[in-house]
Amino acid sequence: MVRCWTGIVPMLLAAVLLLPQEAAKSPTPRKAEHHVPIHAIAARLEDVSTIDGIVKAYYEVVSGPAGQPRQWDRDHTLYTPEMRFVVFNEGKDGGVSAKSMTHQEFADTTDAELGGRAFYEREVHRIAHRFGHVAHVFSTAEQRTAPGGPAIGHSIDSLELFWDGHRWWIANANIWPGERPGRPLTDEFLSK
Repeated sequence: MVRCWTGIVPMLLAAVLLLPQEAAKSPTPRKAEHHVPIHAIAARLEDVSTIDGIVKAYYEVVSGPAGQPRQWDRDHTLYTPEMRFVVFNEGKDGGVSAKSMTHQEFADTTDAELGGRAFYEREVHRIAHRFGHVAHVFSTAEQRTAPGGPAIGHSIDSLELFWDGHRWWIANANIWPGERPGRPLTDEFLSK
């Protein structure tokens, strides 16, 4: 589930495999799941010492040319251990659904959806509110298939951050689809 929910055709999230020894036992095929190994590494100081740094890293980790693995180890350093991604989708009928995921589930799903394709995401606008050690960031992101290419979509990410006295953490990330036919983003989410 790429942080963009518009402009990208979702890939199949799992392939159906019939294992020869199980095919005779069960008429229900088993699904193979895409799993991304994520290793514990130290956070980069430039990623977590400022709000600008953590938001920049949030987008950099999923960006890259075709065939380049995404930076899931680095991504993992940005979040609290119990962090949740909540992804909102709008159906063609206008109905909205929400899916809550752990970091591992988000990485697995996003990596499978990207399918090794080129994808670049960056922040183009921010609305931020801070009180003490807590900050809320509405971040409008733009997605492209090449660094200088045309935008293929936008999303609005709502990030809840906190400062623990040493570094910033993302405690929650809500990802909303951006514009769609008949509903462009409003100036509030695009103006600089």
